[in-house]
Amino acid sequence: MHKKKHISCAVMILLIIAFDQITKYFAEVKLAGGKVVDFIPGVVQFRYARNTGMAFSMFSGARWFFVVLTVVVCVGVLWYMWRDKCKPLWLYWSLGVVVAGGLGNLIDRVRFGYVVDFIEPIFVNFAVFNIADSAVTLGAISLVIYLVCDLFSKKEDSADE
Repeated sequence: MHKKKHISCAVMILLIIAFDQITKYFAEVKLAGGKVVDFIPGVVQFRYARNTGMAFSMFSGARWFFVVLTVVVCVGVLWYMWRDKCKPLWLYWSLGVVVAGGLGNLIDRVRFGYVVDFIEPIFVNFAVFNIADSAVTLGAISLVIYLVCDLFSKKEDSADE
């Protein structure tokens, strides 16, 4: 069971990274030079952007700090997952999605010194982002939901005693 879980999670991580890198490649090829493409008119457009910082371009220029931080966090999380310390599948897969997003952006930081962003919501004032950012965000949301559910289930178990 554990070997299948690790293999399927590794495949999922690789697929997310591949999708992230392929979409960033097309963003660079098709959108460089300021071209903007409506994806869902009035909702989302594609616009090429380079981000040298983190979310919302905070801490711009701290490339190597983010490289080291991402490597340390991803290695730590993968070590935790692959040593079978992470038993609940929900937690396991949530962490895997976060790692996939972190690695997708890590590849950009190492290769280019910046992260390629291209998804821009236009119905709200929000940052331009990419597939890896989405993976980190969705994995983190899933992780928080898991932790809240786990906390409440433990409170219910202790109340039953």
